[in-house]
Amino acid sequence: MKRREKLTAPELIKWKRKGRKIPVLTCYDFSFARILDAAEIPVLLVGDSLGQVVLGYETTLPVTVDDMIHHTRAVVRGTSRALVVADMPFMSYQASVGDAVRSAGRLVQEGRADAVKLEGGARTLDAVKAIVETGIPVMGHLGLTPQSILAFGGYRVQGKLKSEAARLIKDAVALSEAGCFAIVLEMIPAPLAREVSVEIPIPTIGIGAGPDCDGQVLVVHDLLGLFTEFTPKFVRRFMEGSAEITGAVRTFAEAVETGEYPGPEHCYGMDEGREAR
Repeated sequence: MKRREKLTAPELIKWKRKGRKIPVLTCYDFSFARILDAAEIPVLLVGDSLGQVVLGYETTLPVTVDDMIHHTRAVVRGTSRALVVADMPFMSYQASVGDAVRSAGRLVQEGRADAVKLEGGARTLDAVKAIVETGIPVMGHLGLTPQSILAFGGYRVQGKLKSEAARLIKDAVALSEAGCFAIVLEMIPAPLAREVSVEIPIPTIGIGAGPDCDGQVLVVHDLLGLFTEFTPKFVRRFMEGSAEITGAVRTFAEAVETGEYPGPEHCYGMDEGREAR
């Protein structure tokens, strides 16, 4: 059987031109990476959302570059075809362009990421350009940018006012011209997402941005019903994983308590005539 080729960032731009939709899922470890890659998910985002769904923080803000490198390495080891994009965490690029380039370089060199993602519009353009010039593909992120949650005062829909919408469109065009190969649009009105998607030549990846984006991304723990602390309006659970796992774990506990597990089929025997050591 012919081995599938590794997906590249420039290829995703061709997908948009062909009208081919782009499924994207977050991924944080080797085991999930193996499953999602085998399921032919083309893009895996090692999101800083791992702070909430894996590390138990209330926001993404405590996540560090070292955290991202650790998890990105694990995801890369589990993939053969998917494009692996690593989030640049809070304060890894905001202070200076030099910080941004160094952080992106570490995510690629140490984490083995294929690309990086950073949040924000006009304020990040210098960083985006500098990272792209080093040869690292960059994905942008507009709308609700979780690293700015303190400034936003909560997880609220962005771009509802005409002035906000105009600024977002301007930022999207600027990010595209700066060299981004795709832009995540999070929690913005569907008509605005449609307008942005038409305006720029690179793919838009929606999350709470309606059906007219060029692709869609979900946190895999939300999709599988594993993260139940809160469920945003835009999330569709494709299974109730938490309930199923709880049931399986309870069945295991009962089997241990009753002596049903382990059974003879789970035990090892000894060779006859050989003394035990």
